[in-house]
Amino acid sequence: MASLPSLRPLADDAVRGPARWLASWGRLVVLAAMILVLVLTPSTWRREGRRQVARHIYASTAPSLLWFTLLVALVSLIIIRIVVATALNYGLSQYALEAVIRVLVLELLPLSAPVFVALRYSIPMADGLYARRQQQARQVSADARAAGDGVLEPGTAPALQSVATEFMPRAVAGVFACVMLVAISCVATLMLAYFTVYGFVLSGLPEYTRRVGQVFNASVSLIFTLKTIFFSLAVSLIPLTSSLYDASTRMSRSRVELHGIVRMFAVILLVEVASLVGNYS
Repeated sequence: MASLPSLRPLADDAVRGPARWLASWGRLVVLAAMILVLVLTPSTWRREGRRQVARHIYASTAPSLLWFTLLVALVSLIIIRIVVATALNYGLSQYALEAVIRVLVLELLPLSAPVFVALRYSIPMADGLYARRQQQARQVSADARAAGDGVLEPGTAPALQSVATEFMPRAVAGVFACVMLVAISCVATLMLAYFTVYGFVLSGLPEYTRRVGQVFNASVSLIFTLKTIFFSLAVSLIPLTSSLYDASTRMSRSRVELHGIVRMFAVILLVEVASLVGNYS
């Protein structure tokens, strides 16, 4: 039988585990609130602030916009052809277009674009920010850091100025990239679906518009919009929060990245399940 002293570390871990979990999500909420305040503050959008945000938006969106759109168009065209051909073979052609819209536009594209932005921009950006802050912390003396010279020590709460210059532009850029890629990929897929089903004519546009409108009713449109927003916030804020608060001397860089990835995909999974329940319950 285990003695009382040997059980004490297990009890401490059982108590500290949920406390650390709640603290990590609380820090995420605090950082999101600070970024929201800065976004709504007019002084943030002065010339230098606009320049920083525009630079990060370009870095997060422009390099991958064209080839991501082409890749999505190619995959979507293959899926559309398969669904339409299968529906024709089984005499269910009237349901082919609705199935394409629901599978691709409502589910796959809003999920694939944020995951792509996370792997292409958010996670490498957070890793680079963490490495740069670690390098700054090693170069600056302890007295200068204690005097509040603007260098942010790993694992400490950020000052509002540090959030405005380092975190807010990156978070806004991540959200913008997700929304932009979702919008462009959905529009491209809807156009490909129309041309595949009706051909290069305009006579089928009224019927096509009516069918799309039947799928995108008020509740579905609201769920689609909220899902896209929450996905964008998850892939933009969670890696930043991990690079800020989890970057302690007791945690390696790989462990910090892993914590951020697990949290991010957990939120994405919860949002996706909630959207499925809202759309099909």
